[in-house]
Amino acid sequence: MGGCANVGRMDGEGTQRKRGIYLLPNLLTTGALFAGFYAIVAAMAGRHEPAAVALFVAIVLDGLDGRIARLTGTQTDFGAQYDSLSDVIAFGLAPALVVYHWALAHLAAYGWLWAKLGWLAAFVYTACTALRLARFNTQLGVADKRHFQGLPSPAAAGLVASFVWMAVGLELPGERLAFPAFALTLLAAGLMVSNLRYHSFKELDLRSRVPFVAVVALTLVLAFGAIDPPKALFAAGLVYAFSGPVLTLVEVQRRRRRRARLPSGAGRAPRRR
Repeated sequence: MGGCANVGRMDGEGTQRKRGIYLLPNLLTTGALFAGFYAIVAAMAGRHEPAAVALFVAIVLDGLDGRIARLTGTQTDFGAQYDSLSDVIAFGLAPALVVYHWALAHLAAYGWLWAKLGWLAAFVYTACTALRLARFNTQLGVADKRHFQGLPSPAAAGLVASFVWMAVGLELPGERLAFPAFALTLLAAGLMVSNLRYHSFKELDLRSRVPFVAVVALTLVLAFGAIDPPKALFAAGLVYAFSGPVLTLVEVQRRRRRRARLPSGAGRAPRRR
């Protein structure tokens, strides 16, 4: 209780600083952390579908805490650090352990080497999540707000969780999908630490006017998602995961065409005599 009290103290200029933390955004971050922890406990108990659903609850709560903090003017350095630590558990350790207990642990049936590769894939995923978050935190002041560098950790967690959720719903055991799960885990890990560009959707203005056709299309997407959420989420995760290479390739081609239009020698530094 003492850590959350708004106790003031005087700084060098005689002004009073307020100590404490804001409740609402940090409560949402704690909820995301709890959902990730619950996913780990459920996976260890063999309840893989609730574990996958808990990861999506963590994704929703993680998306809300930052937006509410910005809307209410309650952004703090403490909240940013707490959010990153929560993300390591909810989007790094939890998805890795869920997919490990569901499928990767069964690679041991193919020999001791595959047994080690199974838990190493889960560790690589966790480590890449931590590296992705560390890089993101160090680039906050210089990064382009319109794009992410590398696949965001919540999107990677959603891709893995939706695969587990979809397979459980189709009654496909993890033993049969151990190798696809192994490949998907390493793919998500590699995309997180890559230099590929992904849309951040931070410039999406929900208050602006859109064509009527866009509303109809959104309604159809929501209807499809309501019919079979696991398949819809997995399809959306795949589309977003592969949008990074496509977006990066388009950007590279655009830069090449732009350079080709420049006159010969333009943009080059003059030679010194």
